[in-house]
Amino acid sequence: MGPTEDRSEIAFFDVETTVPTRQGQKFSILEFGAILVCPKKLVELESYSTLVKPSDLSLISSLSVRCNGITRDAVISSPTFAQIADRVYDILHGRIWAGHNILRFDCARIREAFADIGVPAPEPKGTIDSLALLTQRFGRRAGDMKMATLASYFGIGQQTHRSLDDVRMNLEVLKYCATVLFLESSLPEVFPENSWVSPNAVTRRRAAKSSPQGNSSNNNSHASSSNIGGNPISLTDQQGEAHPILSLVTCSSEDGALNLAEPSATESDSFNMHTISDQITGATLETDINMEGEHATVSTEASPSEDTSTSLHTTKFLEPDQVSVLFITASFVPFFRGSQRIQLWHKDDCLQLLCNNLRVRFGISTKFTDYAGRPRLSFVVDVPPSLCTVLEASDGVAQRLFSDSGSGSEWRPAVTRKNGYFNYPTMRLHIPTAVSGDVANYATEMYQKDASGAVQRLIFSKFDAAELDSLIKPGAILDAFISLDTYDYQQSAGIRLVAKKLIIHS
Repeated sequence: MGPTEDRSEIAFFDVETTVPTRQGQKFSILEFGAILVCPKKLVELESYSTLVKPSDLSLISSLSVRCNGITRDAVISSPTFAQIADRVYDILHGRIWAGHNILRFDCARIREAFADIGVPAPEPKGTIDSLALLTQRFGRRAGDMKMATLASYFGIGQQTHRSLDDVRMNLEVLKYCATVLFLESSLPEVFPENSWVSPNAVTRRRAAKSSPQGNSSNNNSHASSSNIGGNPISLTDQQGEAHPILSLVTCSSEDGALNLAEPSATESDSFNMHTISDQITGATLETDINMEGEHATVSTEASPSEDTSTSLHTTKFLEPDQVSVLFITASFVPFFRGSQRIQLWHKDDCLQLLCNNLRVRFGISTKFTDYAGRPRLSFVVDVPPSLCTVLEASDGVAQRLFSDSGSGSEWRPAVTRKNGYFNYPTMRLHIPTAVSGDVANYATEMYQKDASGAVQRLIFSKFDAAELDSLIKPGAILDAFISLDTYDYQQSAGIRLVAKKLIIHS
């Protein structure tokens, strides 16, 4: 591979893994494949691929074999991940990572594999996730956005679900997509923008119209260059045109957290495909922070306060019994850079709920990650009948409007029912995070209520999911102030229940 001081190549990579068949079982890498691509000529410079023997061969189930065709016999004489770790690190570290759905899957698997052998994982200086990018531009015309579907759409062959074949196909798909977008932006009279793009897609032209003029100079400056890995890197070619691949990059900040580069607000060329906000958060990505390596505790002295229950019970939050399902409506509202999302209403107010005496079924989960592999905290509670009625009515209203919008995403209900498992409905509550300067903390306000009814606010010095897990544990009772945020992200859509405030009963 190239010298470490000059790692301008893009590393397209893919992993094939076992498929977990029971709760708590982890993925195990069965194959790693990568190609290094010249960012200027988009040609393959070097490739590497190998099967990987898992530590436990029994993890290769029949379901796993059906997914990628890799059997136990195929990997029995292959190297373990520990034996190829140096090679994988050399390929990936300090380069731009590219792949299909890598932010939610492949990146996480790489980090897990290095953690399992006790070795620091490689870090990218930027990422290109073709699934996140192209969902916003090709979702309606290219179906479910799986690699096989995209390949079929462009007529470039069948996906084999083998690492090296998949990364080469991924590069070809990006080339085809970039060409189509270039033609649409260059010949708008021949390729009408609205006849191709989903209504939820964010176009460069609409972003320009919706941006304040006062920000245009700063945005232009940022669009022409970006700081990657501590070094400025141009996102334009010598003629000043947007670079077809580097303009896709999600750049890394100096602390290793991946951040979105802001595109030019005045640039009208839709060929520059900067990714948009991760809509599943229900807020901009700036509220997410890198929590790796941070340790925090609950302050041993909760700040003295009066009983805050009165101030928390605002008219903006309705108890389920106060909600009439006949008055629940939904409408599209502006969201992020010209996009829209569905807002739920009760009469003339945003629908927000106050749910008292919720019982925690499952404690804090960190299995879900954001676009940069950072944990999203959530927990599961039982849903009483009155709340279940409101949530299912909200689901129905929002889903009808969602279906009329033409999106092809699968709607996921807010209430989960598992017959045979206590036969009781549950819902997942999300705890967002916020950052102020260099300090990260929970965006959810948290209080503790003692047996006398007195309520005190909990003060956290830093972010620590483990400490929070000791408070929100199975069987705990709490009151939750909940916002109902809708999302449509990577072919999944639904209502995301965000905890704005929590009162934990001690």
